[in-house]
Amino acid sequence: MRRPARFKNPQTEEEEFQLRLIIAYALIILMFLILLARFVWLQVLQHDHFSTLAQNNRISLVPILPNRGLILDRNGVVLAQNYSAYTLELTPSKIPDLNATIDKLKKLADVSQRDEKLFKKLLAESKNFEAIPLKVKLTDTEAARVAANAWQFPGVEVKARLFRDYPYKEMTSHVLGYIGRINQKDQERLADEDKTTNYKGTNYIGKTGLEAVYEEDLHGQVGFEEMETDSGGRAVRSLRRTPPVNGNTLKLALDIRLQEMADKLFGDRRGALVAIDPATGGVLAFLSKPGFDPSLFIDGIDSQTWAALNTDWQKPLVNRALRGTYPPGSTFKPFMSMAALVTHSIGEHDIRPAPGYFTLPGSSHQFRDSKKGGNGMVNLQRAITVSSDTFFYKLAWDMGIDKIHPVVGSFGLGSKTGIDLDGEASGVLPSKEWKAKRFARYKPEVRRWYPADAVSIGIGQGFNAYTPLQMANATAIMANSGQVFKPHLVQQVVDSKTGQTRLIEPAPIKQLPYPQEYFDYIKEGMHNVMISGTGARVGVGLKYSMAGKTGTAQVVAIKQGAKYNAAALAEQYRDHSWFIAFAPVEKPKIAVAIIVENAGFGAAAAAPVARGLFDFYLLGKVPNDLAGLLKTVPMENGDTHEDTPD
Repeated sequence: MRRPARFKNPQTEEEEFQLRLIIAYALIILMFLILLARFVWLQVLQHDHFSTLAQNNRISLVPILPNRGLILDRNGVVLAQNYSAYTLELTPSKIPDLNATIDKLKKLADVSQRDEKLFKKLLAESKNFEAIPLKVKLTDTEAARVAANAWQFPGVEVKARLFRDYPYKEMTSHVLGYIGRINQKDQERLADEDKTTNYKGTNYIGKTGLEAVYEEDLHGQVGFEEMETDSGGRAVRSLRRTPPVNGNTLKLALDIRLQEMADKLFGDRRGALVAIDPATGGVLAFLSKPGFDPSLFIDGIDSQTWAALNTDWQKPLVNRALRGTYPPGSTFKPFMSMAALVTHSIGEHDIRPAPGYFTLPGSSHQFRDSKKGGNGMVNLQRAITVSSDTFFYKLAWDMGIDKIHPVVGSFGLGSKTGIDLDGEASGVLPSKEWKAKRFARYKPEVRRWYPADAVSIGIGQGFNAYTPLQMANATAIMANSGQVFKPHLVQQVVDSKTGQTRLIEPAPIKQLPYPQEYFDYIKEGMHNVMISGTGARVGVGLKYSMAGKTGTAQVVAIKQGAKYNAAALAEQYRDHSWFIAFAPVEKPKIAVAIIVENAGFGAAAAAPVARGLFDFYLLGKVPNDLAGLLKTVPMENGDTHEDTPD
């Protein structure tokens, strides 16, 4: 049976319809309120944030690199400078096929095998989005070719960059050091020091030498340019520019003419020379032979060249003047003499024997003198002049190390001088405490200090080991009658912005508390070295007063009773030639320490170099007879070679 149809009450339907309208209106109002709230959030509360983002999308900050500061010698001669050149740079993240791109670029620029190796090395060390140089110093023709075909090479750019140039190359390599590409370690250090912003866009940083020590002065301050860009990131116009501040100029105490003369006098021989102005502590010459070409390191050195430099037995990368430590030989005797006078171990007029050999009590071992038969009876001053080893053997035995160490140490031997270079070696001025620490892993009898240990120290052998810089500094202190200055290479820092000069003040650090008569006494003995002593041949015809001391430092010992024969030894095992000197004696203007490695007696090799250098510096005289200056001196006029017991 079919049910009848049901009809809604019209009033009920009206009510339901009104309800639906109310719900719809409510949803519309709610949505409107949500949109309004979002609008207020974006346009009012977050206005500054999004305005900044929009501005950043439109504006790019482009770093403007400063020119690195110049380095000049004392007379204004340029030692380190900048020049601009084009580089071919690749950004790997923007290049689909890196190898194919490099092959194509070879047709446009002369990319050598070394360039490729260096590129791959830098690629391995760099982040993928960084631009890496494939070839530096493009010719104008090469730069034009690549630029004309730039549309074919996404991620490839030709950029104009500043490069560092060292006109004197090897001659100043151990003074100036070099700059190199910023690596991960450098970036971490810059971040720790909160300097990352100032290195935006910078590829290079000082790695060694003055370039590293004075990096903050030389680098300058990076500038920025606000550039408006279009949607494609292309520059439209410059909005604002903050110019960079170029690096400061360093003016050194070093005289490059003197450095050149020292290099010429050394020739191809190995060694080091340090010359100091005793009145200020300014370093006049600082030479380490052989040197290296600093430009090899600027853009990264290839593995083959690096291996060659490191395996070279002549060790060109070692800064001999700063880090090389050698027994000083008889150049130690003037400082040993001061220790003897100060501790009253001997008087100025005391006469003591200087026989042909010295024997320890209870021992048959003979420590021989350089002069067969000895020098008879001499005082301390004469012992310095003739360089009597047996005299100083006995003196050291009588004194003991506790009297030697403090006085010799006051001349800076065995401790860093504080020169403005990194990596200075401390050297070794032996003492009881030093020996115990040095041989801490050994048996007690090895660690113990024995009275006989002091004997060899008395003539600058044994445990003694000092740098040429320390010996030059000690000589300057002796020349200056005990007034101590800190050696320094940089004399002035010139502000690039204001032009104001910051002086490295030559204020003395201290005055050694020893009587002036002792200094005069020892200096007179050193003066006599050049008149009637071991340096007399080099002192012939001097036009100024000169005080010096020769020294011969053994590399290997010989057996008791055997005679030293240099010709029978490989070159690297022959004795080193030492010489220290200052002039004029009355008012010293220059003090020097020279070591010529494996060159024999001090009077034969190192002393002639000093004579030529002093003639040039004090008289303006250029030595024209180098062969005559470097003539061999017989052993009787030199120092002995200490032997060892059978």
